[in-house]
Amino acid sequence: MVIVLAIIMGACSSTQSLQEYYIDNTENPNFLHLDVPTSILKLDEANLTESQKTALNSLKKLNILAFKKTDTNTPEYEAEKKQVKAILSNNIYTELMKMNTDFGRATVRYLGEDDAIDEVIIYGDNDEKGFALIRVLGNDMNPAHFVQLLQAVQKSDYKGEGLGALGDFLKG
Repeated sequence: MVIVLAIIMGACSSTQSLQEYYIDNTENPNFLHLDVPTSILKLDEANLTESQKTALNSLKKLNILAFKKTDTNTPEYEAEKKQVKAILSNNIYTELMKMNTDFGRATVRYLGEDDAIDEVIIYGDNDEKGFALIRVLGNDMNPAHFVQLLQAVQKSDYKGEGLGALGDFLKG
């Protein structure tokens, strides 16, 4: 009976959730962990369209987890990158877009319904610097509006103010 219960428990929890991954690594010295309110983006001062304003108002906060790669932690970097990609390959996440950034390659995925997203996950990696995993939490976010909001952030004058710890962490 105990063996059957152990098998059932193991089968139910074989894949780690993204939330569990965040929690497990908040104290890991290879990671930087930030919880950031969306007001830090200062987009309320930008000239946004109505759909971009709607998207901004649906956001609550950003959870950022970044792994800085060094010469001494390359095996850990590869293992953590593989683990994150395995979590994100779960079919509960829908891919919204792929992009190339100044940092490196990035993908944007979401969790929720097509017209009511509860969580957007932005993952980017660079084999020289490390990777960043950003969870954008909100209520009933719309994918089309979110893409427009990403475009607005890219075109805005926002240069990462308030996220200095993340930039410093990844720079060295």
